[in-house]
Amino acid sequence: MVLAAAAVAATSCGGARIKGVLSDAPGAEVVVKMLDINHYTVLDTLKTGSDGSWSCKVDVKKGQPEFVYVFYKDTRIASLLLQYGETASVVSDTIGNYSVTGSPETLKLMEVEHDEAAFASEFSATSARLDDLDPASPQAQEVSRELAKQYVSYYRSRVMYILNNPKSLTVVPVLYQQVGVNLPVFSQNTDAIHFRNASDSLKTVYPESRYVKALSEEADRRFNMLHLNQMVSDAPVAGFPDLEMPDINGNKVKLSDMQGKVVMVYFWQAADADQKMFNLDKIVPLYEKYHSKGFEIYAVSLDTDKAVWASAVRNQKLPWVNVCDGLGASSIAVRLYNIPSIPTSYLISGGALVENSSISDEASLTKYLDSVL
Repeated sequence: MVLAAAAVAATSCGGARIKGVLSDAPGAEVVVKMLDINHYTVLDTLKTGSDGSWSCKVDVKKGQPEFVYVFYKDTRIASLLLQYGETASVVSDTIGNYSVTGSPETLKLMEVEHDEAAFASEFSATSARLDDLDPASPQAQEVSRELAKQYVSYYRSRVMYILNNPKSLTVVPVLYQQVGVNLPVFSQNTDAIHFRNASDSLKTVYPESRYVKALSEEADRRFNMLHLNQMVSDAPVAGFPDLEMPDINGNKVKLSDMQGKVVMVYFWQAADADQKMFNLDKIVPLYEKYHSKGFEIYAVSLDTDKAVWASAVRNQKLPWVNVCDGLGASSIAVRLYNIPSIPTSYLISGGALVENSSISDEASLTKYLDSVL
């Protein structure tokens, strides 16, 4: 909706207010957008008054600051991080220069964006020099070292910013900055630690912020990948991906410690009534028939509610090893075994996975167990 004048340009939302002046642009169109995790949501489209002034209210809740951006045509003319109750005054021009008062976190955000732009300009200029050189030449190697030095220097400066501003939401865009198009500044596996520390610090101040919740999810994802990489690098040579997950008593049990001649890695979900019946109809009879001959089951629950899972294990008196990390589809076990659907299973015998050993092919599974046990 385009409004005729700044006097009636305020939205009906409450929480924070922006008063702006777009220099030398009377009657210009200004678009106010809010960041919604990974995309913009348009809040309002305004027309400046005869003196270039405009204003709007933004729905900012207590304890949930919002990233708000103002555009003139395709140019961003202001970036703001607004707290509940703030009135931010913005003076900008049509090419993106601006100043802000009344919002301390916005001033930090401006510093972050200024540093990022300065690094991007320097890095881009050095990259352009490299493009003009023969890749095999000594000059190209020197410029490549210069690029690496610039990146490392900037990376370290961003780490220091995060450490020095643990309670500021401005660390969120810092953690997601990129070099060019495809290279995140924080691209190393061990950067999961920075994501986790930032998330934990911000939770103490803004526990309900959607940005903090999203950051926590990304920290979980990165830690899962870090753990997976550590498992792969530390694991002895084996013919199957090893797992180490907690049982119903909280004790971690390793798949590689299972002593059976044949071990079934069984994936299921207690929250699904049909899968609980599958336990009683298919898995229990299988276990009772072959356990005494050396058959073991390592049952991995993909439930997110561990109480529901533990209750099902106890109520059904499932006699084998039952484990669950509570991460559901985000569990490392899902990635390691490339689980397309559940229930499903794999057999391990002689230290290696057995081909065509899924519980879905009951006849082949029984035939195999009869042949080796």
